[in-house]
Amino acid sequence: MDYDKLVRDRIPEIIELSGKQCIIEYCNDNIELKRRLVEKLSEEGEEYLENFAEEELADLLQVVYSLIEMSDCKLEDIVEIMTEKMTARGGFSKGIILKKVN
Repeated sequence: MDYDKLVRDRIPEIIELSGKQCIIEYCNDNIELKRRLVEKLSEEGEEYLENFAEEELADLLQVVYSLIEMSDCKLEDIVEIMTEKMTARGGFSKGIILKKVN
């Protein structure tokens, strides 16, 4: 089967332990890795929508953590920014959908 997607670091090892072979390559640079992490975020989001499983939320969070690490940010700084934005503009818990502004 052919793939062209970012996978967790131990997936090649797990595949080989199952008796199969795989061909891998590495991202060329941090820009490609960030792009593929964002693609993975979308993929994991779609998987979460299929069954709303906690495991899929964990995968989403892992991708976000990886993006934070790749950006040389500290989690605490990101949480602070998030809190400031939530205080100023609110969160998403009310499910408000903006349709039009006149």
